[in-house]
Amino acid sequence: MNPRKDNPTVYSSQSGRICPVCGRPKTGCICQRKADPVSKGDGIVRVQRESKGRGGKIVSLITGLDLGTHPLKKLAGELKRLCGAGGAIKDGVIEIQGDHRDLLVEALKKQGYKVKKVG
Repeated sequence: MNPRKDNPTVYSSQSGRICPVCGRPKTGCICQRKADPVSKGDGIVRVQRESKGRGGKIVSLITGLDLGTHPLKKLAGELKRLCGAGGAIKDGVIEIQGDHRDLLVEALKKQGYKVKKVG
């Protein structure tokens, strides 16, 4: 058996966060780079509203962005500040708390994206 799977180290005071897959520090992780390909979509960014599975809370979802992890985080931060709301990035999808579709569509169009309002 692989000892990494039985009891993986997740943090070391010497090197910080440890990748549970390869066992290297997060800054030198090789599996993260392999698992971070830029997705190829149809070039259209879609902004939709969703409340299913969220206890009735509404979120605005932004999908179809062909960006890597770091640029996606940067864009998400800008959009959250613009809306004055919290949010997250899950599986390459930006989630912004609340219904801010109109504001998000305009902001993304100003940045040069082809945007569709869905739903």
